[in-house]
Amino acid sequence: MKESKQYKIFKVFNVSILLVIVFCTLYPFLNVIAQSFSSEAYINAGKVTLIPRGFNLDTYKTIAQDTMFWINYKNTVVYTVVGTAISMFLTTIFAYALSKKRLVGRKFLTVFAVFTMFFNGGLVPNYVLINSLGFGNSIWAIVIPGAISIYNMLIMKSFFENMPEELEEAASIDGLNTYGILLKIVLPLSKAVIATMILFYAVGHWNSWFPAFLYLDQKDLFPVTIYLRNLIAGVSGATSAGATSADNLTQISANIKSVTMVLTILPILTIYPFVQKYFVSGVMLGSVK
Repeated sequence: MKESKQYKIFKVFNVSILLVIVFCTLYPFLNVIAQSFSSEAYINAGKVTLIPRGFNLDTYKTIAQDTMFWINYKNTVVYTVVGTAISMFLTTIFAYALSKKRLVGRKFLTVFAVFTMFFNGGLVPNYVLINSLGFGNSIWAIVIPGAISIYNMLIMKSFFENMPEELEEAASIDGLNTYGILLKIVLPLSKAVIATMILFYAVGHWNSWFPAFLYLDQKDLFPVTIYLRNLIAGVSGATSAGATSADNLTQISANIKSVTMVLTILPILTIYPFVQKYFVSGVMLGSVK
């Protein structure tokens, strides 16, 4: 099929606009990476754009020697893995149950779940509740309160509703109970939406800092986002990152924030390409009737 002149012009215009949008999106990130490898003089002079100027690794070396950074980094990994596992378990069983029209009280449970998207108890009652349950200064204060995202649950619910009922009926005739159908039939056919939900939850847990800021008092329990937040807020300075020499103190102060940002987002950037192919299909399959 021969393309018309108008369509060719449209494609050129469309690609140009998309390239501009991509550049605007990537520029801040690339600038942070460039600053993390640049020297203090060029950073303070505002000469660093997309290419590092005065290549320097002093701050990376200093951060690598900071024990607290790696402790907080390990905490973030643990919180993300445990939190994502709990969230996926609860979200999956809740969404699967609500996807069944024969469930007694299905409408009430759905309305009740959606209600929590718009209303909650408030910051102070939540704080009192978490501490009264004994969750303060523990991993449970991070992974339990926000274990279920209703938005994610509704996506999974819609996905399960679109699956052919004949599959489950055939499995039931073969002798599988409800749990067997879920584990052996439904979940293997739901890899796309499961991968998408894992990505949503993992990124959310990895970037989360406010629950830890609210419920944790011990520095050795902080996630790495609190470490980064303290640097940005000025609570701690370059000396907290393990600087022992006055010669490189100004260099570390200049780009310690950008270095920490790069080190913090690396795991997500590493994982994302492996689940990105499921992202669009996982969301769309659960949203189209």
